[in-house]
Amino acid sequence: MSRDSAKKEKRFLFTSESVAEGHSDKMCDQISDAVLDAHLKVDPDAKVACECVAKTGMILLCGEITSKAVVDYQQVVRETVKKIGYDDSSKGLDYKTCTVLIALEQQCREIKEAVSCGKTDDDIGAGDQGLMFGYATDESAECMPLTILFAHKLNAKLKSLERDGTLPWVRPDGKTQVTMEYKEVGGAVEPIRVHTLVISAHHAPGVPLKQMQKDLMDRVVKEVIPAKYLDEKTVYHLLPSKAFLEGGPKSDAGLTGRKIIVDTYGGWGAHGGGAFSGKDPSKVDRSAAYAARWVAKSLVKAGLCRRVLVQLSYAIGLSHPLAISVFHYGTSDRSEEELLEIIEKNFDLRLGPIIRELDLKRPIYQRTACYGHFGREEFTWEQPKKLVY
Repeated sequence: MSRDSAKKEKRFLFTSESVAEGHSDKMCDQISDAVLDAHLKVDPDAKVACECVAKTGMILLCGEITSKAVVDYQQVVRETVKKIGYDDSSKGLDYKTCTVLIALEQQCREIKEAVSCGKTDDDIGAGDQGLMFGYATDESAECMPLTILFAHKLNAKLKSLERDGTLPWVRPDGKTQVTMEYKEVGGAVEPIRVHTLVISAHHAPGVPLKQMQKDLMDRVVKEVIPAKYLDEKTVYHLLPSKAFLEGGPKSDAGLTGRKIIVDTYGGWGAHGGGAFSGKDPSKVDRSAAYAARWVAKSLVKAGLCRRVLVQLSYAIGLSHPLAISVFHYGTSDRSEEELLEIIEKNFDLRLGPIIRELDLKRPIYQRTACYGHFGREEFTWEQPKKLVY
């Protein structure tokens, strides 16, 4: 390869991970969002900031909620844990016998007044300050990085095989990790091959390691990863710990909001630091991150760039974003200033219009809490907007 062509095409490795529904932190995310949905079903204007903590035989809900709904938190928690698959203490938790503790209070009056007092629905203020990012890339139809897309799909496939009884030895906890080799051309990234793949599957006792590894290869890896990305050099670490008998909160404490990279772009782009789960849409950590993704995907799908990062920032009580920034990595014929003009012409990024246009007051959030918030066509922020420019 000549020096000039080497400058044009850079090769590199990138890794993303995903975690299973029964991972302690992910379970807490799902519980927090199940509580949010329970309130939104009755009161679409409920203000919810619900955190969850899990350890051996115990789940704690804490936070601030102001709502017209009367919610049976015991039932919401236990039903969520049951759905995930923790139905016996030998698996790490039992929905029937675990202790559920509640430490929920009303939302702070000062926040309520800053957000909505004397304001129209379109001009409500952000519930907090913060910065949020949206990322999109043309390397997949979903405009998502393949590393995180494949990692999520491996976990989802493993869960489906557990649920339908195909792999009865699988238990709820688990992790996946995918390293891919990429080439970068003109700022865009193109996946070449899977370099390394890791699956750590929580399992029942008494199952031979070789059987589990064969099942993971034949029924998960080969079913999920397109053959064109696998070659003789691909490295597989299937149950690298040899045993994963003890899982869930019995082995690792769980906490809402600790899997923010799993929830977003798998380390690509950037992250503002704010978690999503358990937060109603008045919290810009969630709603503005969804809006930033909507903007980014719309730009890529319109062919205005091949890869883009959008940043938004807000202050408590203020409706308009403090700043909008866009970075196209050199993948557009237009300048970043021109892309910014297109964004400002096509998107009203005040909190109120974001909530209205993306229809964020619906009880949709428990579904977002596992396998990523982005790259899934069922959500409104994944439907690209037709842009005028």
